[in-house]
Amino acid sequence: MIAKIKLGTMDIGLKNAEKQLINKVPQVTLFFWIIKVLCTTVGETFADFLNVNLNFGLTGTSVVIGVLLVISLFFQFRAKKYIPAVYWITVVFISVFGTLVTDNLTDKMNVPLETSTIVFSILLLLTFAFWYAKEKTLSIHSIYTKTREVFYWLTILFTFALGTASGDLMAESLGLGYLLTGGIVTIVIISTVVARQLKLNPVLSFWIIYIMTRPLGASIGDLLSQPTKFGGLGLGATITSVLFLFGILVIILYFTFSKRDVITNTIVEENESAESKGLIWQTIITVMVFIVVSVSAYFWRHNTLQNEIEQQVSTIASDKNTALSPLGDLSIFIKITGDTRDLVVANKLAEAATRISDIEHEWDNAQSRLKPMNGARWAEIDDAIDKVLRHLRSVNPNQQECKSSLDALLLVLK
Repeated sequence: MIAKIKLGTMDIGLKNAEKQLINKVPQVTLFFWIIKVLCTTVGETFADFLNVNLNFGLTGTSVVIGVLLVISLFFQFRAKKYIPAVYWITVVFISVFGTLVTDNLTDKMNVPLETSTIVFSILLLLTFAFWYAKEKTLSIHSIYTKTREVFYWLTILFTFALGTASGDLMAESLGLGYLLTGGIVTIVIISTVVARQLKLNPVLSFWIIYIMTRPLGASIGDLLSQPTKFGGLGLGATITSVLFLFGILVIILYFTFSKRDVITNTIVEENESAESKGLIWQTIITVMVFIVVSVSAYFWRHNTLQNEIEQQVSTIASDKNTALSPLGDLSIFIKITGDTRDLVVANKLAEAATRISDIEHEWDNAQSRLKPMNGARWAEIDDAIDKVLRHLRSVNPNQQECKSSLDALLLVLK
């Protein structure tokens, strides 16, 4: 009987050891963060290709990405171990889907980015709370059960949705632009890395950086793809995407053959206890600091913008030439649209697609100033611009459709 008990105990021990050997996530290394940023940028470009170039629209793109995400998650959950290609393809699709969730709330349901940021922050904290209550750990090195894997991917989804909402809030609603936003999140990331060296909890530091790398990836992509006249490097979205995709493939192949990112029993045992030390009280303090700093910075920037808007409204009221426009002087947008229409009429569609990029850049930069002045009017023009972009950047642009959408845009601008 004793022998049988010992044998049973040995079987349980072997099963636990085997369970730990089939960890479903990679080890966190420098290459992990590089490929994560690359996946974010490539994912967004792929979504833009479906939305604009193939003219799927935001809803159609969301459906396609949602289906691809379900398929990739099916293979990820079905896998018996960590497979680099399956894992990182899933990250790409969940990053895009998380971004689209925020975009749909903003563009289709008119939910303010401030609201989205608060809601996704709460959902993320609740996910952590339920995860910890269920598993008694938030270890990122011991995702070897279905329950932990569900919590892990749900957390990643909310980090991308939150990263999108907070990044767009800073870059667009508060008018900081993606480059300055990228600089701010880089400072946060570096500060977190330094704090980690000073004994900040590894789980807490991991998820802070994970959230921040989403707007960082968007900023890097923007820097590389934007024309030089707008402060970018002028590589364009296509070349940038190809370069990033090549980088992703190289790193995945490196992971596949080197096994350098595979988590072993030793890694789990070394990290699981360390990842629980100080987690609760450090998280509470960090969340409080983030709230105080971000809320203070938000209201300071918001008040600054409000003062600028009030001055502009005052100018509009006193200027007879702009009194008819609720958004003030839109002559720059009218000029770009007119130039683009002339190129379309001349059947120079490639040149027209290049020229209309100017209105996209100028409109995004003006969003923080124009949208608060008249949200309905701004949304009307924004929808018209999106329609023009989809027609001109289509894989097979139609001259008449392009002309009609430009005529419609001119009509709402005047």
